[in-house]
Amino acid sequence: MTSVAVVLGCSLVLSVQALYSSGDDVVELTAANFNREVIQSDGLWLVEFYAPWCGHCRSLAPEWKKAATALKGIVKVGAVDADQHGSVGGPYGIRGFPTIKIFGANKNMPEDYQGARSSQAIVDAAMNSLRSLVKERLSGKSGSSGYSKQGGGGGGNKNDVVELTDSNFEKMVLGSDDVWLVEFFAPWCGHCKNLEPEWAAAATSVKEQTKGKVRLGALDATVHQGVSSRYGIRGFPTIKIFRKGEQQPEDYQGGRSRGDIIAKALELFSDDAPAPEMLEILSEDILKNTCEDSQLCLIAVLPHILDTGAEGRNGYLEVMTKMADKYKKKMWGWMWTEAGAQMELEASLGIGGFGYPAMAAINTRKMKFALLKGSFSETGIHEFLRELSVGRGSTATFGGGAMPKIHTVEAWDGKDGQLPVEDDYDLSDVDLDDDFDKDEL
Repeated sequence: MTSVAVVLGCSLVLSVQALYSSGDDVVELTAANFNREVIQSDGLWLVEFYAPWCGHCRSLAPEWKKAATALKGIVKVGAVDADQHGSVGGPYGIRGFPTIKIFGANKNMPEDYQGARSSQAIVDAAMNSLRSLVKERLSGKSGSSGYSKQGGGGGGNKNDVVELTDSNFEKMVLGSDDVWLVEFFAPWCGHCKNLEPEWAAAATSVKEQTKGKVRLGALDATVHQGVSSRYGIRGFPTIKIFRKGEQQPEDYQGGRSRGDIIAKALELFSDDAPAPEMLEILSEDILKNTCEDSQLCLIAVLPHILDTGAEGRNGYLEVMTKMADKYKKKMWGWMWTEAGAQMELEASLGIGGFGYPAMAAINTRKMKFALLKGSFSETGIHEFLRELSVGRGSTATFGGGAMPKIHTVEAWDGKDGQLPVEDDYDLSDVDLDDDFDKDEL
């Protein structure tokens, strides 16, 4: 369940009270104990990431407690106050509340919980995941593979940490378009050994979430002293950040847990990423693929080209592009269509009543949407998206509960529209006298 707050909304209230206490069967998880309790556990965990001010989180709390009691001794049920321990949710892309994750065999790749918010549905999902976990173990499969450059282990894949040397550093790191986090280590260093499983686990998660655009490497500074001397490495482990075009790397100043490392990597990825592409809805595949790959889709319905001309349309697209760049860290999808080109889509969103241009924010996983009620401007769209981001947007369900039919249309050619050419009629052989009563003229 990704960013549930976007599609369901949470009310921001002034009074904030804890949702769970030590007397509940829900385990309170924090930045201090999450790794020990969940990541290093052999068992199955259901974890809720919540905010105390979130109305939907408060509604879920009694059901979550019931589920925890029912599953006591069978499946662990925990909760993270993301207001207090935001770094815990960073590696898992937590952007809305409540979000529920199922930590099974591979603790670095939890599953999204997609079920209802009743205790029975939560228990059913837990038991299904438990059966799958047991079945994997019976078959000899394992959800995580050990990586060790110095003998340890910790749930990462050894192939995801790039082994760097004096001979390949220039090409692999300095010649790359990707962002690199490089650990300089010494095999005898105790702190390096402690970092190893965290670094390996982070490398696996970062590779998945950034699609290889941010990479983690490791260099044995006792063997490859050329690169180490070049960057003045004096202590171990030392972590540096390398970006294309920068003369000197940046020192990594964050924590050394996998969560801290992943959070920094995702921040670097967002900073370095270009603005999302502005796609015209030309077919069902474009809409489907964009929305499936994004937690939220922004769709604009722009006036007909005959109403605005190319200059007017480009003005609207420029506003959208600026806002897409502003919110690029959200990794949302951005699309547009011309008024009248996708009538079923407009009807499902109820856009007709607001005129053009119009905009809707859509979550296809939940079949929910919200409409822009303010102006189609940088200020209006920013306010619309800001409200959604904090869970205060008004949402509705798609008409019919399913995506409407999407027509295949031709792409806009970037030019002004042309009025349709009317046929010329030859009236030379028409005797107008026969068509009129002369006495009436």
